[in-house]
Amino acid sequence: MKALVMSASKNPPEGAVVLFDGKDLSNFTDREGNPPKWKVRGGAMHVVPRTGDIVSKKRFNDFFMHLEFRCPDLPEAKGQARGNSGVFLQSWYEIQVLDSSGAKVAGTGDCGAFYSQSAPLVNACKPAKAWQTYDVFFRAPRMNDKGEVVEQPRATILQNGIVIHNNTMIKGHTGGRPVSEEGKPGPLVLQDHGDLVSFRNIWIIPLPPAGSSEYQPG
Repeated sequence: MKALVMSASKNPPEGAVVLFDGKDLSNFTDREGNPPKWKVRGGAMHVVPRTGDIVSKKRFNDFFMHLEFRCPDLPEAKGQARGNSGVFLQSWYEIQVLDSSGAKVAGTGDCGAFYSQSAPLVNACKPAKAWQTYDVFFRAPRMNDKGEVVEQPRATILQNGIVIHNNTMIKGHTGGRPVSEEGKPGPLVLQDHGDLVSFRNIWIIPLPPAGSSEYQPG
């Protein structure tokens, strides 16, 4: 099956919430609310292993997100040891970051998967040390008046311009420790899994929950 390839802008449009512009980590904290210990150099943020995850100060419901990442080259490593990190939407739903280049069939633990739940449609990975992109359309869970989930969250994701999730239902919490309540606005969390993964150019456009139900011709 031939993959559907689309292009996406790398530059934040007007109105985007820029979480990282290559200068500093002022829009993030660690999980305890302290300044993060990751390093910034060369216009990118770099995981400092075993210093902990970082959490965006701003919280979001439905949104479009652009993010770029780079995995280290660890040729002797296998499986989950190959440049592991994660991008947690609302702190609940992890998109795996991993060097899965060369995998013939991408599984539920590979790069682009909703971890342990949904594999990417295709393996869209570039080789290790190459910058890669995630462009994510996220629809948050819908709740009833009792605080119960009545519609699971969904996401469409492009990796390097290739569709890897097409309106995928996320079947609840994927793991890790959330820092927000399910169904409420939540932060973006980037994972410290002990590997030297880097990120850059992170921005989000909040989306309204629904369009108008009325038509008023001018």
